[in-house]
Amino acid sequence: MARAGYRRAPVERRQALIDAAERALAIHGAGGVSVRTIAAEAGVSPGLVTHHFEGVEPLLAAAYRQVSDRVGDALAAAVEAAGADPRARLTAYVCGNFRPPVMDADLLATWLGLLSLTKSMPLVAAAHAETYAAYRAEVERLLDACRTPGNHRLEAVAITALIDGLWLELCLDDSVFTPEEAIGIATRWLEARFS
Repeated sequence: MARAGYRRAPVERRQALIDAAERALAIHGAGGVSVRTIAAEAGVSPGLVTHHFEGVEPLLAAAYRQVSDRVGDALAAAVEAAGADPRARLTAYVCGNFRPPVMDADLLATWLGLLSLTKSMPLVAAAHAETYAAYRAEVERLLDACRTPGNHRLEAVAITALIDGLWLELCLDDSVFTPEEAIGIATRWLEARFS
């Protein structure tokens, strides 16, 4: 437990602000997130936000990258757990999107807020372009390992769209279908691709 008067190191303060930005987006959405709401969530003064990030946009771009890194790490772990078979690794990557920690209502709320900000905040748009390019590149790499013919770049776009569509619909209304049914849909789609 911290002593009274304990001051966090700058890197810890920055991290706490990024975490607070994620929580603020999940709670308030893009329209309700601001320097003030993030500062309140972090329990600090608004001046500390602008001191570390020069405003809300760079902070939200950092939050976008953090969320993307967390999702990427979870998917990489799923791929590694699948073993050496290239098709099993691709399937694990796709299906990992419908299991915790990726399948999470708070993550959806944060993600939706971040996505909506790509139209008005160039730094958030850049973070989106960078991270989605990395996701597509990973899917393309997994497809290349399967050694099947086809345009793997465009197939990666299609697989990413399949994941995003199922994930979004499942998070918005889980009464329509379950995560296991989403996995079944995605798995059948991949099996049809390889048949």
